[in-house]
Amino acid sequence: MTDQTSTHFYVPIGEDEREICLGPEGSVAHVSRVVRMIQGRWKLPILFRLYADPSLRTLQLKRDLPGISQKMLTAHLRELAEDGLIERIDFGEKPLRVEYQLSDAGRNFLPVLIAMRRFSLKHPA
Repeated sequence: MTDQTSTHFYVPIGEDEREICLGPEGSVAHVSRVVRMIQGRWKLPILFRLYADPSLRTLQLKRDLPGISQKMLTAHLRELAEDGLIERIDFGEKPLRVEYQLSDAGRNFLPVLIAMRRFSLKHPA
């Protein structure tokens, strides 16, 4: 009987099957892209704050995330918007009025984060 570890179920070991997992469009590339989307000290706190409220202005996010600089908040909001996890709503008013809210992709990402939390609870460091 052959020892079949879980690796064999997820990482194809045949030469012609490796592209599925390790190729430029394979599983590793897709998971790495998602990890990059949430990388950064403040991205997850921003997302979780937006899960709690349907839309927030920049000033409210800054108040709710003690320690974040305006520069870092702006950079992370821009990156999250570019990655499609949040939407920037510009009301076109003077003075400038902008709000941020989760996009459909951002709302669909919540179960992934919940699964990551469950994994962390079951596998303490």
